[in-house]
Amino acid sequence: MKMIRAIIRPEKELTVTAALAKAGFPALTKWEVIGRGKQQGIQLGEQVYDGLAKCLLLIVVHDDRLLEEAIRTIEKTAFSGNPGDGKVFVTSVEKAYTVRTGKAEL
Repeated sequence: MKMIRAIIRPEKELTVTAALAKAGFPALTKWEVIGRGKQQGIQLGEQVYDGLAKCLLLIVVHDDRLLEEAIRTIEKTAFSGNPGDGKVFVTSVEKAYTVRTGKAEL
C-alpha cells in the first residue's frame, strides 16, 4: 500500500476531491493547513505573508496502477500554472487497521 500526501491550493480542493471520487477514490482525509514553498510566501507592498492557506489530502491506494492514476488526477485538477500549485508526496504503508473491527489490512 502507498499513501499519497497532496498539498494543494484551497480553492482547488473541491475540484480535486470530486475528480478523485469520479476516478474511483472516494475515501480520503483532508486538512486545512498553513505552509509555504520555494516562493517563501507572498509579498504585497511592505507586508509579507509567509504562511499561506493550503489543503492537505491523504489517500491510501493498494497498488502502483491506482497510485499513478490518483497522482495524475491530482496533478491535472490541482494545476493552475502558477507557483504554489502544490506538491505530492508518496510513502509506503506497512499496515492499516480498521478501528471498528481491529482487523489489519496488508
